[in-house]
Amino acid sequence: MAVKERIRIGGRSARIQAEVHKAVKDLLAEGDRTELTVPMIAARAGVTPSTIYRRWGDLAELFADVAMQRLRPVADPENTGSTKRDLAAYVEQYAEEFSSHAGKSLLFDLFSSSLDAPHPGEYCNYTYDHLQVIADRASARGETFDVQEVIDHVIAPIMYRILFGKGEVTEDFWQGLLDRLDLK
Repeated sequence: MAVKERIRIGGRSARIQAEVHKAVKDLLAEGDRTELTVPMIAARAGVTPSTIYRRWGDLAELFADVAMQRLRPVADPENTGSTKRDLAAYVEQYAEEFSSHAGKSLLFDLFSSSLDAPHPGEYCNYTYDHLQVIADRASARGETFDVQEVIDHVIAPIMYRILFGKGEVTEDFWQGLLDRLDLK
């Protein structure tokens, strides 16, 4: 008879991840990220450095994992009763969050992991999922919009400006992007 591998929900592994994530957040809040080392984080978390290297590989992967946890949605987008207002509320929050210093730091961590790391793609799924919630609400009200069009014509230009542009992500900027959408 084959032995079936049991996956523990929670347990020691989850506790270690939580302690290491907390240590990273605390140390980042206390000082300069360029001075952080795996041994410092391990000492704060109460684990050995080898535990961190075994699980995350390096600091970039650990920082990306912490960023993903912070970016994971905790609630659906606001329901204002109107597709235009739902999208405006979501895009405003998105633009404000990522154009802030903290948001840019999270993006840096997210994109600083190895090229084959799943983190950027996972985060993109969060954005798609949120927009799909808004699209489903719109559909229930007899309104429609194309999620991919919002990604291509609103979210992508905002992200590009945050990551590479010199211009600010102002309300006029993102509102102008939204105004170009064909909302039905």
